Amino acid sequence: MPNIRTLTPEAGRIDTERLRTYDADRLARCAVDPAQPWWRRQACVEALAGRVPQARVGDLLACVRDTQDNGAIRKALLGLLSDRDELLPWLRHEDRLREEAYGMREAVLRSRGALGDLSAAAELATLAFSPWRTRRAVGEAGLDALVDRHGAQAVLAELADGRPEDRAVAVRVRDRAGEDVTDALADPDPGVAHLAQSLLASPDRIRAYLAGAPTTDAALWAAYALHRLTGDAAPVRAVYEALGRPRVEVEGLDQELRRAIVHEYGPDCEKQSDPRWRIEALCTEPPRAPDEEGQLARATAALAAAGLAPRTPLSCGEAHRQGGGTYHVIGYGEDGGKEVFISTLGPFAGDHEDDPAARAALERAGFRWIDGPTGAVRVTGLGVYYFGAREPLDVRTLLFYWQD
Repeated sequence: MPNIRTLTPEAGRIDTERLRTYDADRLARCAVDPAQPWWRRQACVEALAGRVPQARVGDLLACVRDTQDNGAIRKALLGLLSDRDELLPWLRHEDRLREEAYGMREAVLRSRGALGDLSAAAELATLAFSPWRTRRAVGEAGLDALVDRHGAQAVLAELADGRPEDRAVAVRVRDRAGEDVTDALADPDPGVAHLAQSLLASPDRIRAYLAGAPTTDAALWAAYALHRLTGDAAPVRAVYEALGRPRVEVEGLDQELRRAIVHEYGPDCEKQSDPRWRIEALCTEPPRAPDEEGQLARATAALAAAGLAPRTPLSCGEAHRQGGGTYHVIGYGEDGGKEVFISTLGPFAGDHEDDPAARAALERAGFRWIDGPTGAVRVTGLGVYYFGAREPLDVRTLLFYWQD
């Protein structure tokens, strides 16, 4: 006869189907047993979906409330017991703000939404506006549950402070009700306008809106949405020209650097970015893609000719032993302890120390050296993901970008 151990012999080897038909009382006892490995306990929690034994509810709730227990189990149990009203006082308690287990605060908010707690609306709205997909999904699900329970107006009444995330909820609620949200393209917050354009589905409606768009930004968002739906860049270019080719001016960013950066990062920039970057990427000619192998050969030869003993070039991913990015690394010197960076975005080179010998060698070979002042120019209004943040980066980071 199978038992829980034989059905869950090790992590990654769970007989899910048979576990779902196993005795619910025994599954519940295993789920709250701290002597069992967390992955077995979690499998038991998941197998209890839709059949929680009433006699074990108290034990399961106690496990949820035990802040010393495994966070993954507590989160799974919160999902399992999301219909238990007796949890609500604990979920609302200020101590939940100090929960340290990864994802626990989001799980608490998800449960409050599922239980119809309108006082969670503002925090759920913040989650729903998050750039992180998993957090955004939790926020949206919680808000949808509140709307289903109390109606849209009751939820919106809790979100009357005028924050961008509150306005984003209003846009989602209106769209969910089948209303036209084209007017939200004029929202002053790029994140709200970006959400609105992502919800639009009628090219004809967008074209009609473009004829009388109230602001430059609204027209740019409309043009961007039209391109998303049709793939036709001609109308976007027409809007761009009619508006005088609007762009974000960045002091110290010359045209060569600008073209390389806008066409690398503009198309997929973060939602809080100025729409001018997206439109500029669509409406301007990209620079010619460099011959990376040729550049590396030329750089290596130049360093060798200068007596700097270059090593074999490595991609930044190879150099860091993980990830990838937009440059190669060439170690040099007698012990290979020095490094120069060769960008994949164009003929750009640099290092951390501004070594005059390496700089002179590479400049003679036709590279443009990115010195301190040039590298420090921050490209404003262009949000780029970088180690968890999504803020504007400087030229050096964008040309020599690495992400694990």
